[in-house]
Amino acid sequence: MEYKRNPRRRNKKNFSHSKKETAVISHRNKETANFSNRKKHKARELSPESFVRKAIPAEVTAYRAERLIPDLPVDVSIITNLKKKGYELPTEIQDRTLEAILEGRNLIGLAQTGTGKTGAFLIPLIHNLLRKDSSGHVLVISPTRELALQTDAEFRSIAFGLKLFSTCLIGGTSVGRDIDKLRKPGQIVIGTPGRLADMVRQGALDLRRFTVLVLDEFDRLLDMGFAPEINRLVEGMSRRSQTVLFSATEDKSQRKIIDGLMENPHIVRVRPGNVSADSIEQEIVTVKDGEKKIDILLEMVRDDSFEKVLVFADTRRGVSRICRDLRRAGVTADEIHGDKSQNYRIKALESFRNRKIKVLVATDVAARGLDISHVSHVINFQQPRDMESYIHRIGRTGRAGASGRAITFVN
Repeated sequence: MEYKRNPRRRNKKNFSHSKKETAVISHRNKETANFSNRKKHKARELSPESFVRKAIPAEVTAYRAERLIPDLPVDVSIITNLKKKGYELPTEIQDRTLEAILEGRNLIGLAQTGTGKTGAFLIPLIHNLLRKDSSGHVLVISPTRELALQTDAEFRSIAFGLKLFSTCLIGGTSVGRDIDKLRKPGQIVIGTPGRLADMVRQGALDLRRFTVLVLDEFDRLLDMGFAPEINRLVEGMSRRSQTVLFSATEDKSQRKIIDGLMENPHIVRVRPGNVSADSIEQEIVTVKDGEKKIDILLEMVRDDSFEKVLVFADTRRGVSRICRDLRRAGVTADEIHGDKSQNYRIKALESFRNRKIKVLVATDVAARGLDISHVSHVINFQQPRDMESYIHRIGRTGRAGASGRAITFVN
């Protein structure tokens, strides 16, 4: 069912695709905001046309691996755990990067969110820990707490019963407890840059024992200003023999940093950088003078077709205000942003995953890397400042080839 704005209320236009209101454009022909200048200058406002694109049926771009999960050249115990998780086929990024990581090669994997990047590096690295380098240790750096927790949970499920252990280090938790966790034996440490650097300063984390470095969501790590922390962590990894880097977007400004991290990387591009997901219907809603965005949002989410809605706002205060207004109007909603405790954020995410709430309101940073299935709509309450942020926002819907809709409010 396609939602249409009620024309009887303040004579609003409906926001379904019409020739007068929207135009389908190719993102390949639109410039993205310059990465290196974003921190020095206010980004140029993107044209509203950047947020309009007709969805291409998923079957047009669907990828089907020629081998099944049982055919993968990894330990049979890993295969068993993958089958228990319901996996039948590897995704494209998993299929095309597997052998390179198994062979210990440096790798750059470029793929959109929701394509199985976490499994792409965990499956071969777990195999190598079992068979190839039982004395090795893996360090995974994630941009956000939520992504680190998700990666840790995925590791535990794939490595179940294999006597391999992980430690997850994130901000917002007890420093003393993290120090105690690092005293226990483990083969993989997963963490955010700030907490990892803190553990190094405390003398609790010895970087010299790590042989493999994984940089997950590398573009966002840079976008969030973590380049200095990453450089310091890398400098301490004197035994590093393999670097694996995954990113959803590709930017020329990343090239110099990547060249300093690895030599002769094997590069796998599942889809070109800076192109929005083909399976997502993208559209805009023009907010007229005198109209309130929250009223438009309420009208939308009250429609039954808006089943599971993720709303993005630019600031923490804005997120809280939207969530409060939704709740006051009787809409089940919650919020995640940097001012919320880790336990609060985890509970809010679980409520959203389990459909106990209809709407989750979030900032870019808090929602980065979230693995939530069946999000029906992503709504940008404000116009994103750059194309990278836009791509990552709308990547929460239409995941792994499923259809989705992204709506951006434009003044």
